[in-house]
Amino acid sequence: MYKIKDLFDLEHTMAKEYLEGYTYPWEALKGIKDMIIELGKKLPADEYEEVSENVWVHKDAKVFPSAYLGSPCIIGAGTEVRHCAFVRGSALVGENCVVGNSVELKNVILFDNVQTPHYNYVGDSILGYKSHMGAGSITSNVKSDKSLVVIKNGDEKIETGIKKVGAMLGDNVEVGCNSVLNPGTVLGRRVSVYPTSCVRGVIEEDCIVKVSGEVVKRNA
Repeated sequence: MYKIKDLFDLEHTMAKEYLEGYTYPWEALKGIKDMIIELGKKLPADEYEEVSENVWVHKDAKVFPSAYLGSPCIIGAGTEVRHCAFVRGSALVGENCVVGNSVELKNVILFDNVQTPHYNYVGDSILGYKSHMGAGSITSNVKSDKSLVVIKNGDEKIETGIKKVGAMLGDNVEVGCNSVLNPGTVLGRRVSVYPTSCVRGVIEEDCIVKVSGEVVKRNA
């Protein structure tokens, strides 16, 4: 339930070929920077403009003047990068996405139609097709003791060997406002998280995470 094939429809990202080379999504985090640079060099010049070194923006995207685009990054067609957004770099943002006011992105893959509209921090994370981060919700990507992140699924523990791992959101995930996704959180497809929740571990698809931490299966 936490493999790439379980979480994502790869037809909705330019990173399809790259992600197909891995089994688990967190394995792909280390190579995002190099992948973006190689992908950017192959983008059609009649569709994408290299606005600065290793920063490619589709001609149909809208980037507000106060937004910052760090290298390397790709901004897909129809995407809006709104006022004061801070794209630190190593960000692949798909088509028809929203990177909202004061949102910070770092070392991420955003599939098509992802929304991070208001005051979100998304770092060392992968957000699947049509996933949505409510206002103020964030991915926490470093443990307080700075130890390596472990993916926890019940009694199962998977060593990532990585110090910085944020959240892996499957397709059509909804994260409520002001929620925190702790390091190594994996949300299966169509998971909904109540506002102001604190979430950790693996949540299987079609579940609802309540503020109390209770996880219930979504009614058909």
